[in-house]
Amino acid sequence: MPSQHLPETLDFLVYLPPCYDENVSQRYPVLYLLHGQYYNDDQWVRLGAPATADRLIAADDAPPFIIVMPHDPSWKQPTEYGFAEALTGELIPYVDAHYRTIAFRGQRAIGGLSRGAGWAIHFGLTRPDLFAAFGAHSPVVFWTDFPHLGDGLKAIPPDLLPRVYLDIGEDDHELQSALELEELLNQQNIPHEWHLYPGFHEESYWQAHVEEYLRWYAAGWH
Repeated sequence: MPSQHLPETLDFLVYLPPCYDENVSQRYPVLYLLHGQYYNDDQWVRLGAPATADRLIAADDAPPFIIVMPHDPSWKQPTEYGFAEALTGELIPYVDAHYRTIAFRGQRAIGGLSRGAGWAIHFGLTRPDLFAAFGAHSPVVFWTDFPHLGDGLKAIPPDLLPRVYLDIGEDDHELQSALELEELLNQQNIPHEWHLYPGFHEESYWQAHVEEYLRWYAAGWH
């Protein structure tokens, strides 16, 4: 889609649940999944997110939901280019207008891995009006965000506090910043789910946990 905030188009993939074309009156929750640095919008597909969603929905282990996987074309910080504005001001309205979504925060979540997890944290703390949950998998917190995380958490009204999921591998090179973020959540008594697993900062780690991630997001929509 064209974007006023990016130099080129905003590209994205959309997963629709198996029943989407059959139940034409049904509307669906939406999960936004963001990829890592050096990758593009097909990373979550390769890791198995759509196939896992198909399986969970077919087994009635998750309600049907839509997944949107946007492409972040830059390595810059959020303050240095317009991806945040493109996602919140252009992509979400486009998705809600063109797909049968349940278009309010309680039925919308965002998650990501590595740099994408940094984005999930950014949106989770700055736009709790849009997302009721965020998941950060092996997070790389933006350096422009890190000094403001505490104030950002304090600024969220109690009725808009999102569900939070954090996980990382024990041998991940970003472990220290993830531990600091988890400690900050503890200090401010922010409810969250935290997992420290064996593993590194690599696709085999995320692939091994895709089902767990999707189950957690979907649990907010039952």
